[in-house]
Formats: sequence, C-alpha cells, structure tokens
Amino acid sequence: MIWFQIFQDGPEYEARRRRKTFTPPTLSLKQLRDAVPRHLFERSTAKSSLYIATHILLTIGLHLSAKRIAPALDLLAASTGHNLLVRHILRPLVWLLFWGWQGMFFAGIWCLGHDALSPRRWVNAVLGITLHSFVLTPYYSWRATHRTHHKATNNLDRDETYVPPTRKSLKLPDGRVAVKMDYAEILEETPAFTLFKLFVRQFFGFQLYLLHNRKGNPRYPRWTSHYKPSSLLFRSEERHLIVISDVAILTMLFLLTYYTRTYGSRSFWCYYLMPWMVMFTYLQHSDPTIPYYRKDEWTFARGALATVDRPVFGWVGRYILHNINTDHVAHHFFTAIPFYNLPAVTEAIKPVLGEYYNYDSTPVLHALWRSFTQCAFVEDEGDILFFRDWYGNSLLEPKQD
Repeated sequence: MIWFQIFQDGPEYEARRRRKTFTPPTLSLKQLRDAVPRHLFERSTAKSSLYIATHILLTIGLHLSAKRIAPALDLLAASTGHNLLVRHILRPLVWLLFWGWQGMFFAGIWCLGHDALSPRRWVNAVLGITLHSFVLTPYYSWRATHRTHHKATNNLDRDETYVPPTRKSLKLPDGRVAVKMDYAEILEETPAFTLFKLFVRQFFGFQLYLLHNRKGNPRYPRWTSHYKPSSLLFRSEERHLIVISDVAILTMLFLLTYYTRTYGSRSFWCYYLMPWMVMFTYLQHSDPTIPYYRKDEWTFARGALATVDRPVFGWVGRYILHNINTDHVAHHFFTAIPFYNLPAVTEAIKPVLGEYYNYDSTPVLHALWRSFTQCAFVEDEGDILFFRDWYGNSLLEPKQD
C-alpha cells in the first residue's frame, strides 16, 4: 500500500456513497441458510480448544518477551552511551508497541469467549466465563445483552449497543431551519478534543458500557448496569446467572490484587492493566453508509445486514481476533456457527447478498476517524435513517416510493 492510501476511503465505501439513495433489502433467511453447507454449522470442542490453547500460549509468550524489555533497553543504553535517547524516546515507543499487541491479544481472548465453541452447553459456559472473566467481562451479563443486540441489530427502539444520539437528544434545531453554523456551534470540536474523546471511547468505552450502560439504549433508567442482577437489561430468570458473573469478576479482581501485592503495582500496570481496544466492534456498527431502522421497516435480515466486514489490521487482525471483524455479517446471521467456519460462510452467502454485502477495505485508523467525526446523530422521525455529520448532512437517504 502506498503511504498516502492510509488516508483514503476504500473503493467499496466509495461505491456505497455514490448510490445516494438506499433501497432496503428483501432477502429471506431461508435463501441464506440454504446457501450455507450443513457441515459449517458443526461445532468441535477439540478444534475450539486447540484455537484457545494456541492463543493463550501466544499471549503468554508475548508476556514473557515483555519481561525482557527493561533489561534489554538498559543494556542498550549502557553499551551505546545514549541513555537519554533510550530512556525518553525508545523506551516509551517499545512499551506502546507491546501494549498495542497486548490489547489485540486480550481482545482476541474476549472474541474466543463467544458461545459457539462446543455442542455442549456446559463446555461453552465454562470456557466463556473463564475467558471473559480474565478480561473483566461479566460473561452471563454480556451474553444476555449481546443476544438482544443480535435479535434487534440497528433497531433504534430495541437494540442494546451503539445506539446513536438523535437530533432531539443533542438539542439541535429543527432540520428544516438549521444552517451549518447551528450544527457547528453545538457539535463541532477541536481536533485535539476529538482525539481525546476517541481515545476514551476506544480504550474505556466498553467498561463504561458495562458499568452504567454508556452508549447503550437510552430507554433504560440512569445507572443501568451489567453488574446489577435487578437491572432491566435482564429477564427475571437470568438474575442468578448475573450473580455468577459478578462472583467470577470478583474472583478475578481478587487474583489481580494478589498479583499486585506479590509483584508490585508497576508490574500490574505494565503487564495487565493497559486496556484493550474495541475499535473493531465500533467500526462493525458505526458507518455513514449503514442504515438504522424503526417500526415496521426493521427485519432480522435487514438488521444483520446493517453491519460491516472490515480487514482490521489485515491477516494479523483476522488471526488474533478470530474472524470477528472480517466476517461479522456472517456472524450476525448465524451466531451458532463457530468462528473458524465464518470465512467459508461469508463466501457462501456473498452471491446471495449481492450489493447488500457490506465490506470496507478503508484502512482502520482512517475509518475510525471517519466514523467518529461523521456519525454524529440520526433524526427523530423516519423509519429508515442514516447518520448525519457535524453539519447535518447524510451520505445516503432512503429511496422514496
């Protein structure tokens, strides 16, 4: 890739943008299911366990290699005599590189914790709660809202995650009289502040969502939490499972406290605490060319198609994140299919989906900035809606009958 291409939109995104209007799909689930070979639905405990073991071993190897960072840099400083250069420039860069890789591998552990690992429910539960608790995600709580998200993807009334703000919630003027200055006065930010918000969202947004439903559906009361068994997020029969999740998280926190007391807070900060990125989940569901639905216009198929497959960090992202970013459309249609079969499912359903298959090869950092600055709000009226930017403009509009 030529260096300046990292700041360009992908050709697939450009093609969607050029359409100007959008006609909602009328595909049936039967068409898609018939296109997928039966053997791809089969789940293997042994195969899933092998993937998990490999990922854990690689994560341990990364951790052990990080143990050599400080001694190696000290030796380099002593042998070259450039102590200030090593300490103030090279050392931060090396640690940032390690934290980036660690964040990817921790995100991969979270991806592995999805349910489609084994035909045995108890195996899925044990593996899921172990993997999720390691990265401080309450398994049963997350599973409950994730299930609702899959059942109501991009339904503005019922979806659970990445529910966009509306014109009314942002106190914007009526779209029929507003001018660019009205939007700029309320929405436009300095690049530095936008970067700060982007940093907070990507590195802390997921835990804030779990803690108090940050960026979740606004229909829930304030301080709705994934850690509260009585929360309206859950059915009454799920509350004992939420308690189990909380106990598992408390157990992990106890182990981390023991680790910190044994090895020191510096070791805890360097080798565990640095947060892992959630940009891949944000980009799956936040894009200026992807619709949201209300009322009778929403169907399960339309919701599942309102997501984007992205080659986040190329083959590295595909391997470490276990296809969740490159084959997310297939995942939304067939949650029971194991992650290692998703690439084959994507290839099977692409001919059926045709132009409604959303893929975007835009480099990830450019796509992240584009979505963060252009996906500002949606209108309060209308059954098919697209994001509007800081100046009230949308790239696509629903085709009028």
